[in-house]
Amino acid sequence: MLERTWIIWLVLLVASLVLEAISLQLFSIWFAVGALAAVIAYLLGAEIWLQVVIFVVVTGASLAATRPLVRRLQVKKPQATNADRYVGQNAVVIEKIDNIKGTGQVKVLGQVWAARTPDGSEIPKGASVRTLSIEGAKLFVEQAE
Repeated sequence: MLERTWIIWLVLLVASLVLEAISLQLFSIWFAVGALAAVIAYLLGAEIWLQVVIFVVVTGASLAATRPLVRRLQVKKPQATNADRYVGQNAVVIEKIDNIKGTGQVKVLGQVWAARTPDGSEIPKGASVRTLSIEGAKLFVEQAE
């Protein structure tokens, strides 16, 4: 069995590549690289213990070398939602906006939103405002000119 360790490495290599192809998550590619290095070590006549060491070292090194790149590529980018359409729109204050009291509502594009001002200013009911941004379920607005 030990004379045919290349079969073990080859099975590990193929299994890692298949898992990688199925998952597309970059979690088994490093094992495939390590298994390939172990197969090469076998072909060059390395002992089984050296093949295992080469597998572990090459797998660890490839993981350490590529993991920062993979993390950078997997950074979640904020996804636009249809709520973004409310930013930059004109709205009407239907409840006085007072940040201290935590009150205020505006009607924009037919929808009622809780509203606040970025500078803490009060805006009376009936005033026209322009929406600046969204934070959670609140629109930040400023008085229209």
